[in-house]
Amino acid sequence: MTTVRLPIEIEQRLEILAQKKHKSKTDLIREALEKLFIQEESEKDSYELGEEYFGKYGSGDGSLSITYKDKLKDKINAKLNSH
Repeated sequence: MTTVRLPIEIEQRLEILAQKKHKSKTDLIREALEKLFIQEESEKDSYELGEEYFGKYGSGDGSLSITYKDKLKDKINAKLNSH
């Protein structure tokens, strides 16, 4: 069993909602917590949200993550040498 202390405003709103829906405050709190748990379990992390896009528009060059510094140096040197 768990006891929760609620601010007066929330307690009053809960009481009004319980009367309106003809349910107990306990039932409403239980339903709210169940919805929260479902929502939390279904939320995706940042990797899962972008997973379908990773590699979708790739260059086809699998060495870019390894050779990017060399390619960047070459471009900078080419730009500086062209002036």
